[in-house]
Amino acid sequence: MQTHELIAHPAYPPLAVTRVEARILNSDSEWLRLRWRIEGIGKLVVPPFAGRGRADELWRTTCFELFLKPESGTAYCEINLSPSERWAAYDFTAYRDGMTERAFPREPDCVMRIGSAMAIFDATVPRAGLPHAECAAGLSAVIEEQGGVKSYWAIVHPERGPDFHHDTCFAARLAAPATA
Repeated sequence: MQTHELIAHPAYPPLAVTRVEARILNSDSEWLRLRWRIEGIGKLVVPPFAGRGRADELWRTTCFELFLKPESGTAYCEINLSPSERWAAYDFTAYRDGMTERAFPREPDCVMRIGSAMAIFDATVPRAGLPHAECAAGLSAVIEEQGGVKSYWAIVHPERGPDFHHDTCFAARLAAPATA
């Protein structure tokens, strides 16, 4: 189990959120299980339930993101997961280039539990929809709070504005899927 403390980009500070962490809970030949924990949720905006299904532009409100880049080459994929249960998956041939919809064998399962001071967002992603090799991984979150305030959280940020696609953000590792 890998836990990564995410850092808010200094140009986009949160209102009340005090901490975000992302965790790779488990990975086997069938599923990748992820968890994000958000503390200080008093002003958190959670998108309303929409049911499972693909949707674009999930990053416009609270959403959680996974980027995976196999060891060789410039291609990578982006997975967006929303508390609304909507999701998206894209392939890129290089940095922000050649974007296409990524095929998925079945939909990810997402659930958000909200307490008085913290929220937990769990996602279970089918491994068959992800690269089958060891990957550099980026775990990130867009957190919207009241008044449309957005903060951008990643393990590491590039020096300029927030950009989860930047190589700097691929700061975690995801092993190749274990075989059953």
